[in-house]
Amino acid sequence: MYIGVDHGTTSIRFATDTGKYFKISREAAVNFEINQLEELCPTEEIEGFAVCYSMGDNFTKITDIADLKNRGVVTRDGAGKHIGGGTKVFDVIKESKIPAVAIPGIHRGSNTDPRFKIYSHQTSPEKLGIAYFVCDKLKENTFVVSDISSNTVSLLIRENRFVGAFDACVFAPGTKHGALDVDAIRKVDEGELTANEAFTTAGVSYHMEEKYQKPTVALWAAMECASLSLLAPEAPIALAGSLAPELAEEISALLQKPVAVFDEWSASLGLALIARDVFAGKKNIFGIESLIKIKK
Repeated sequence: MYIGVDHGTTSIRFATDTGKYFKISREAAVNFEINQLEELCPTEEIEGFAVCYSMGDNFTKITDIADLKNRGVVTRDGAGKHIGGGTKVFDVIKESKIPAVAIPGIHRGSNTDPRFKIYSHQTSPEKLGIAYFVCDKLKENTFVVSDISSNTVSLLIRENRFVGAFDACVFAPGTKHGALDVDAIRKVDEGELTANEAFTTAGVSYHMEEKYQKPTVALWAAMECASLSLLAPEAPIALAGSLAPELAEEISALLQKPVAVFDEWSASLGLALIARDVFAGKKNIFGIESLIKIKK
Protein backbone atom coordinates (compact mmCIF):
# COMPACT_ATOMS: atom_id res chain seq x y z
CA MET A 1 0.00 0.00 0.00
CA TYR A 2 1.21 3.52 -0.83
CA ILE A 3 0.60 6.67 1.19
CA GLY A 4 0.51 10.29 0.09
CA VAL A 5 1.29 13.01 2.64
CA ASP A 6 -0.15 16.49 2.07
CA HIS A 7 1.58 19.23 4.10
CA GLY A 8 -1.35 21.64 4.07
CA THR A 9 -1.81 25.09 5.54
CA THR A 10 -3.83 23.91 8.55
CA SER A 11 -3.48 20.10 8.57
CA ILE A 12 -1.31 17.19 7.53
CA ARG A 13 -3.42 14.80 5.45
CA PHE A 14 -2.57 11.15 4.81
CA ALA A 15 -4.21 8.97 2.17
CA THR A 16 -3.65 5.57 0.58
CA ASP A 17 -3.80 4.58 -3.05
CA THR A 18 -6.85 2.49 -2.09
CA GLY A 19 -8.77 5.58 -0.98
CA LYS A 20 -8.46 5.59 2.81
CA TYR A 21 -7.52 8.84 4.53
CA PHE A 22 -7.25 10.80 7.76
CA LYS A 23 -5.74 14.08 8.95
CA ILE A 24 -4.18 15.71 11.98
CA SER A 25 -3.69 19.39 12.71
CA ARG A 26 -0.24 20.80 12.19
CA GLU A 27 -0.13 21.54 15.91
CA ALA A 28 -0.92 17.91 16.81
CA ALA A 29 1.58 16.69 14.21
CA VAL A 30 4.41 17.98 16.43
CA ASN A 31 3.94 14.70 18.34
CA PHE A 32 3.49 12.46 15.26
CA GLU A 33 4.67 8.85 15.44
CA ILE A 34 4.73 6.32 12.60
CA ASN A 35 2.28 3.99 14.38
CA GLN A 36 -0.46 6.59 13.91
CA LEU A 37 -0.61 5.41 10.30
CA GLU A 38 -2.13 2.16 11.53
CA GLU A 39 -5.39 4.06 11.21
CA LEU A 40 -4.87 3.47 7.49
CA CYS A 41 -3.12 0.10 7.47
CA PRO A 42 -0.55 -1.93 9.41
CA THR A 43 2.80 -0.19 9.06
CA GLU A 44 4.41 -3.34 7.69
CA GLU A 45 2.05 -3.11 4.70
CA ILE A 46 3.26 0.35 3.69
CA GLU A 47 5.28 -0.02 0.50
CA GLY A 48 6.17 3.61 0.00
CA PHE A 49 5.35 7.29 0.58
CA ALA A 50 5.12 10.41 -1.54
CA VAL A 51 5.89 13.31 0.77
CA CYS A 52 5.49 17.08 0.49
CA TYR A 53 7.30 19.61 2.64
CA SER A 54 6.68 23.34 2.61
CA MET A 55 7.46 25.04 -0.74
CA GLY A 56 9.80 22.31 -2.02
CA ASP A 57 11.83 24.98 -3.79
CA ASN A 58 15.43 23.74 -3.76
CA PHE A 59 14.95 20.70 -6.00
CA THR A 60 13.17 20.03 -9.29
CA LYS A 61 12.89 16.25 -9.63
CA ILE A 62 11.07 13.53 -7.71
CA THR A 63 13.78 12.48 -5.30
CA ASP A 64 14.45 9.90 -2.60
CA ILE A 65 13.71 11.57 0.74
CA ALA A 66 17.18 10.56 1.98
CA ASP A 67 18.86 12.53 -0.80
CA LEU A 68 17.30 15.92 -0.03
CA LYS A 69 19.21 18.80 1.46
CA ASN A 70 17.43 20.95 4.06
CA ARG A 71 14.26 18.87 3.55
CA GLY A 72 13.98 20.22 0.01
CA VAL A 73 13.54 23.90 0.81
CA VAL A 74 15.83 26.88 0.31
CA THR A 75 14.88 28.11 3.79
CA ARG A 76 12.06 27.63 6.28
CA ASP A 77 11.86 31.40 6.58
CA GLY A 78 9.45 33.34 4.40
CA ALA A 79 5.84 33.02 3.33
CA GLY A 80 3.64 30.75 5.41
CA LYS A 81 2.89 29.53 8.89
CA HIS A 82 5.71 27.82 10.80
CA ILE A 83 4.65 25.39 13.54
CA GLY A 84 6.88 22.30 13.38
CA GLY A 85 4.28 19.62 12.66
CA GLY A 86 5.26 19.21 9.03
CA THR A 87 8.92 18.97 10.01
CA LYS A 88 8.14 16.24 12.54
CA VAL A 89 6.13 14.19 10.02
CA PHE A 90 8.86 14.53 7.39
CA ASP A 91 11.59 13.44 9.82
CA VAL A 92 9.62 10.49 11.24
CA ILE A 93 8.93 9.15 7.74
CA LYS A 94 12.57 9.61 6.73
CA GLU A 95 13.78 7.83 9.87
CA SER A 96 11.30 4.96 9.41
CA LYS A 97 13.39 3.63 6.49
CA ILE A 98 10.19 2.87 4.59
CA PRO A 99 10.82 3.91 0.95
CA ALA A 100 9.73 7.52 0.41
CA VAL A 101 9.93 10.03 -2.42
CA ALA A 102 9.78 13.79 -2.04
CA ILE A 103 7.77 15.80 -4.56
CA PRO A 104 9.25 19.15 -5.66
CA GLY A 105 7.45 22.45 -5.80
CA ILE A 106 7.33 24.42 -9.04
CA HIS A 107 9.67 27.42 -9.18
CA ARG A 108 12.19 29.19 -11.39
CA GLY A 109 14.30 26.05 -11.68
CA SER A 110 11.37 23.98 -12.94
CA ASN A 111 10.65 23.06 -16.54
CA THR A 112 7.61 25.30 -17.10
CA ASP A 113 6.60 27.98 -19.57
CA PRO A 114 9.44 30.52 -19.08
CA ARG A 115 6.99 33.41 -18.84
CA PHE A 116 5.78 32.15 -15.47
CA LYS A 117 9.31 32.49 -14.11
CA ILE A 118 8.85 36.22 -13.62
CA TYR A 119 7.99 35.06 -10.09
CA SER A 120 10.38 32.91 -8.06
CA HIS A 121 7.74 30.41 -6.96
CA GLN A 122 4.62 29.08 -8.66
CA THR A 123 3.21 26.37 -6.40
CA SER A 124 4.08 24.08 -3.53
CA PRO A 125 4.35 20.32 -4.19
CA GLU A 126 0.97 19.13 -2.92
CA LYS A 127 -0.69 20.82 -5.92
CA LEU A 128 0.98 18.20 -8.13
CA GLY A 129 -0.90 15.61 -6.09
CA ILE A 130 -4.17 17.44 -6.74
CA ALA A 131 -3.42 17.62 -10.46
CA TYR A 132 -2.55 13.92 -10.61
CA PHE A 133 -5.79 13.01 -8.87
CA VAL A 134 -7.82 15.28 -11.17
CA CYS A 135 -6.11 13.75 -14.21
CA ASP A 136 -6.91 10.25 -12.97
CA LYS A 137 -10.58 11.07 -12.36
CA LEU A 138 -11.32 13.25 -15.40
CA LYS A 139 -9.27 11.13 -17.81
CA GLU A 140 -8.01 14.38 -19.36
CA ASN A 141 -4.43 15.38 -20.15
CA THR A 142 -5.22 19.11 -20.43
CA PHE A 143 -7.02 20.97 -17.63
CA VAL A 144 -6.95 23.90 -15.22
CA VAL A 145 -7.29 23.27 -11.49
CA SER A 146 -7.78 25.81 -8.73
CA ASP A 147 -7.20 24.81 -5.10
CA ILE A 148 -9.28 27.08 -2.86
CA SER A 149 -9.06 27.22 0.92
CA SER A 150 -6.85 29.26 3.27
CA ASN A 151 -5.10 30.36 0.12
CA THR A 152 -5.85 30.04 -3.58
CA VAL A 153 -3.43 28.45 -6.05
CA SER A 154 -4.29 27.65 -9.66
CA LEU A 155 -2.33 25.71 -12.26
CA LEU A 156 -2.45 24.51 -15.85
CA ILE A 157 -1.62 21.06 -17.18
CA ARG A 158 -1.49 20.94 -21.00
CA GLU A 159 -0.92 17.73 -22.93
CA ASN A 160 0.20 16.04 -19.71
CA ARG A 161 2.86 18.64 -18.91
CA PHE A 162 2.95 21.27 -16.19
CA VAL A 163 2.72 24.68 -17.91
CA GLY A 164 2.62 27.09 -14.97
CA ALA A 165 0.78 28.27 -11.88
CA PHE A 166 -0.20 31.28 -9.78
CA ASP A 167 1.10 31.01 -6.24
CA ALA A 168 -0.91 32.23 -3.24
CA CYS A 169 1.07 35.45 -2.84
CA VAL A 170 0.66 36.50 -6.48
CA PHE A 171 -3.01 36.70 -7.49
CA ALA A 172 -6.24 35.44 -5.90
CA PRO A 173 -6.80 35.60 -2.13
CA GLY A 174 -7.96 32.74 0.05
CA THR A 175 -9.62 33.02 3.42
CA LYS A 176 -6.31 33.71 5.21
CA HIS A 177 -3.53 34.43 2.71
CA GLY A 178 -3.18 36.72 -0.27
CA ALA A 179 -1.03 39.11 -2.28
CA LEU A 180 0.47 42.21 -0.68
CA ASP A 181 -1.32 45.34 -1.88
CA VAL A 182 -0.18 48.97 -1.59
CA ASP A 183 -1.51 49.27 1.97
CA ALA A 184 0.33 46.11 3.06
CA ILE A 185 3.58 47.24 1.43
CA ARG A 186 3.37 50.54 3.31
CA LYS A 187 2.84 48.73 6.61
CA VAL A 188 5.86 46.52 5.92
CA ASP A 189 8.01 49.53 5.02
CA GLU A 190 6.91 51.30 8.20
CA GLY A 191 7.81 48.27 10.33
CA GLU A 192 4.22 47.69 11.43
CA LEU A 193 4.21 44.16 9.93
CA THR A 194 6.73 41.72 8.56
CA ALA A 195 6.18 40.70 4.94
CA ASN A 196 5.12 37.24 6.11
CA GLU A 197 2.63 38.70 8.57
CA ALA A 198 1.20 40.81 5.75
CA PHE A 199 0.89 37.76 3.49
CA THR A 200 -0.76 35.57 6.12
CA THR A 201 -3.33 38.28 6.92
CA ALA A 202 -4.14 39.34 3.36
CA GLY A 203 -7.09 36.96 2.92
CA VAL A 204 -10.74 37.89 2.75
CA SER A 205 -11.45 37.04 6.40
CA TYR A 206 -9.25 40.00 7.40
CA HIS A 207 -10.38 42.61 4.88
CA MET A 208 -13.93 41.94 3.72
CA GLU A 209 -17.34 42.06 5.33
CA GLU A 210 -18.49 38.51 6.04
CA LYS A 211 -21.22 38.61 3.37
CA TYR A 212 -18.62 39.43 0.69
CA GLN A 213 -15.86 37.05 1.76
CA LYS A 214 -16.78 33.91 -0.18
CA PRO A 215 -18.09 35.77 -3.25
CA THR A 216 -14.73 37.57 -3.37
CA VAL A 217 -12.78 34.31 -3.25
CA ALA A 218 -15.06 32.89 -5.96
CA LEU A 219 -14.52 35.89 -8.25
CA TRP A 220 -10.75 35.91 -7.95
CA ALA A 221 -10.42 32.13 -8.27
CA ALA A 222 -12.54 32.32 -11.44
CA MET A 223 -10.23 35.04 -12.76
CA GLU A 224 -7.20 32.82 -12.17
CA CYS A 225 -8.90 29.99 -14.07
CA ALA A 226 -9.86 32.34 -16.91
CA SER A 227 -6.29 33.66 -17.11
CA LEU A 228 -4.78 30.19 -17.39
CA SER A 229 -7.40 29.30 -19.99
CA LEU A 230 -5.75 31.81 -22.33
CA LEU A 231 -3.11 29.14 -22.89
CA ALA A 232 -5.61 26.29 -23.32
CA PRO A 233 -9.04 27.69 -24.24
CA GLU A 234 -10.85 24.36 -24.29
CA ALA A 235 -9.33 23.04 -21.07
CA PRO A 236 -11.89 21.76 -18.54
CA ILE A 237 -11.87 23.47 -15.15
CA ALA A 238 -11.53 21.61 -11.85
CA LEU A 239 -11.81 22.99 -8.33
CA ALA A 240 -10.28 21.44 -5.23
CA GLY A 241 -9.83 22.37 -1.58
CA SER A 242 -12.15 22.88 1.34
CA LEU A 243 -14.09 25.73 -0.33
CA ALA A 244 -14.49 24.06 -3.73
CA PRO A 245 -17.88 22.37 -3.12
CA GLU A 246 -19.37 25.54 -1.67
CA LEU A 247 -18.10 27.93 -4.36
CA ALA A 248 -18.41 25.68 -7.41
CA GLU A 249 -21.81 26.97 -8.57
CA GLU A 250 -20.76 30.61 -8.40
CA ILE A 251 -17.42 29.99 -10.13
CA SER A 252 -19.16 27.99 -12.86
CA ALA A 253 -21.56 30.89 -13.44
CA LEU A 254 -18.71 33.39 -13.65
CA LEU A 255 -16.77 31.23 -16.13
CA GLN A 256 -19.95 30.28 -18.02
CA LYS A 257 -18.87 26.66 -18.18
CA PRO A 258 -19.19 23.58 -15.96
CA VAL A 259 -16.56 22.83 -13.34
CA ALA A 260 -15.53 19.51 -11.83
CA VAL A 261 -15.44 19.54 -8.03
CA PHE A 262 -12.97 17.81 -5.74
CA ASP A 263 -12.41 18.25 -2.02
CA GLU A 264 -9.61 18.71 0.52
CA TRP A 265 -8.42 15.09 0.12
CA SER A 266 -7.41 15.44 -3.52
CA ALA A 267 -3.77 16.25 -2.77
CA SER A 268 -3.04 13.33 -0.45
CA LEU A 269 -4.97 10.88 -2.64
CA GLY A 270 -3.13 12.07 -5.74
CA LEU A 271 0.22 11.87 -3.99
CA ALA A 272 -0.53 8.27 -3.04
CA LEU A 273 -1.14 7.53 -6.73
CA ILE A 274 2.14 9.23 -7.61
CA ALA A 275 3.95 7.06 -5.05
CA ARG A 276 2.34 3.93 -6.48
CA ASP A 277 3.30 4.81 -10.05
CA VAL A 278 6.82 6.07 -9.32
CA PHE A 279 7.68 2.97 -7.30
CA ALA A 280 6.27 0.90 -10.18
CA GLY A 281 8.83 2.53 -12.47
CA LYS A 282 7.15 5.60 -13.94
CA LYS A 283 9.86 8.10 -14.85
CA ASN A 284 7.86 11.24 -15.52
CA ILE A 285 4.96 13.01 -13.78
CA PHE A 286 3.64 15.98 -15.80
CA GLY A 287 7.11 16.56 -17.22
CA ILE A 288 8.81 16.25 -13.84
CA GLU A 289 11.51 13.59 -13.91
CA SER A 290 11.70 10.86 -11.28
CA LEU A 291 15.17 9.97 -10.00
CA ILE A 292 13.95 6.84 -8.23
CA LYS A 293 15.73 3.66 -9.19
CA ILE A 294 13.58 0.59 -8.87
CA LYS A 295 15.29 -2.28 -7.07
CA LYS A 296 14.79 -5.61 -8.77
